[in-house]
Amino acid sequence: MNDSIPVTRTTDHGTAKLMPDVDRARAWLLTVDGAPQSYVDLDEPAYLEFEYARRLGYVLDVVAEAGRPLDVLHLGGGALTLPRYVAATRPGSRQDVVEADRGLLELVAEYVPLPEGSGVAVHAADARAWLEAAPDDHADVLIADVFGGSRVPAHLTTLAYAREAERVLRPDGVYLANLADAAPFGFLRSQLATFAAVFEELVLIAEPAVLRGRRFGNAVLVAAHRPVDTAALARRTAADAFPARVEHGAAVREFIGSARPVEDVDAVPSPEPPDGAFGIG
Repeated sequence: MNDSIPVTRTTDHGTAKLMPDVDRARAWLLTVDGAPQSYVDLDEPAYLEFEYARRLGYVLDVVAEAGRPLDVLHLGGGALTLPRYVAATRPGSRQDVVEADRGLLELVAEYVPLPEGSGVAVHAADARAWLEAAPDDHADVLIADVFGGSRVPAHLTTLAYAREAERVLRPDGVYLANLADAAPFGFLRSQLATFAAVFEELVLIAEPAVLRGRRFGNAVLVAAHRPVDTAALARRTAADAFPARVEHGAAVREFIGSARPVEDVDAVPSPEPPDGAFGIG
């Protein structure tokens, strides 16, 4: 049982709250302005509570042989759930985390610190600015999980941003993004169109109810210049407590339809989620 007490702090970009999980001894939920952002279990860093985080974890599991160290760039930090997952499942990995909210990073370092020797370097910076300054061929995997409140910032949705992501990835690298939308999927379709203009292979992972337009929800975008093991991904996501579909190839092209890539001048944030859209998954 977790006997810790909640911690609330005003950070650079909002009000952050760390709440202990009463059922797990050293586990915490992080919310920012009331929206769930991260869940971490310090005793079990490979445990992923949120549905979208598990799906990102499944992709991380199949992009290279099990246990092989990877160089991973995380845009968006939160409580560092996925950096902890990579450090636990792929020891020896080198990871960079870019988080704009310095106060949030300080809160996480104080109450849910990374273990010694984690191989994770944390940078307080704007995600796109840091990406544009990063060297070519810097990472095997780039994970974008950046939300201003509950919305993906506009400057992380554009063709210029996608090209920077491709430049920073190695030729066989993989881009992952946590996105959120609802029917008629104007934002999600535009994001797929944007990354289809830069990468040869796209995969979309989401719950059937979301893809059918029945509710607002998360979707994981995977982009690469090489095929991703969609069969393995489909097996893992289908066996999850909240099963998801894995779409690729013609199905993704059909989903994109007439959507066009997003230019910087036209960029807008992802849509505001309806009240209660994001619970713990």
